[in-house]
Amino acid sequence: MGSGVRRATAVSLACACAVASAVPTLAEDSRGTLKVCADPDSMPQSNTNGEGYENRIAAKLASDLGQRLEYTFFPQRMGFVRNTLRQKDESTNQYKCDVIIGVPKGYELTATTKPYMHSTYAMILPARGGLSKVESPDDLLKLPAEQLRALKIGVFARSPAVDWLLRNKLLDQGVFYAQQTGDIHENPAVIVERDLAAGTIDLAIAWGPVAGYLAGRHSGSDAWRIVAFKPDPTITFDYEISMGVRFGEKEWKDTLDAWIASHRGDINAILSSYGIPLITDNGNQTAPAVKDSTM
Repeated sequence: MGSGVRRATAVSLACACAVASAVPTLAEDSRGTLKVCADPDSMPQSNTNGEGYENRIAAKLASDLGQRLEYTFFPQRMGFVRNTLRQKDESTNQYKCDVIIGVPKGYELTATTKPYMHSTYAMILPARGGLSKVESPDDLLKLPAEQLRALKIGVFARSPAVDWLLRNKLLDQGVFYAQQTGDIHENPAVIVERDLAAGTIDLAIAWGPVAGYLAGRHSGSDAWRIVAFKPDPTITFDYEISMGVRFGEKEWKDTLDAWIASHRGDINAILSSYGIPLITDNGNQTAPAVKDSTM
């Protein structure tokens, strides 16, 4: 090999090593791959086609870290963390995945990063008809008593929506859904969309990302819209969402914290594109954008 070729090869290898050392990586056993734990069918968060906002955040994260994106899918319900983040592959003895993109801030089953999303529960209702002038939850309560008492309001068990119905003596108007069913394909978005479209309920109260996603799927003559709840002194409607990692993996958590802090604009753009109502650091709400129904 000529001296010129040897010099060029050496320079190329040096550059490659410099690039590799500049890219934050996971543990040595999974270097070069961002292994994400996710639900295979829970829009708008995630699905196997990569259509959820958590999928898009994961793709952006992997790109910025210079890593391949790989998923371990499991229904995000009881046993999710045990079967994903904490479980090792029998053939390699390595953990199946290294990060859950969306968990509540302070989640007891994982260590959590800095929050990247602050959203709130919201009403999802038809844009036209008898509820067209409802611009806030208080507006709903001001409807004529006969109209209010005739409403059927879809809510999920053990959610702040139930507390709100109770506080306003509207429990009789509630149509109650279980948080989880035996069917892994039954999730809040599927349930609310089906019943609201069929007229089984007149409106629903759901987690903001779900409400925003459904509003984005219904436009034109059958348009739906959302009315978000503001932070409340007695009922917690708003929650912060973080990423979840294994306890003790401080370096990896710090890497994610740094990425979140430096990419808030990118993250918010993704969240807004799904119509998610967001709460800013000063407690104000941002107006949800209309999500592209083809997304």
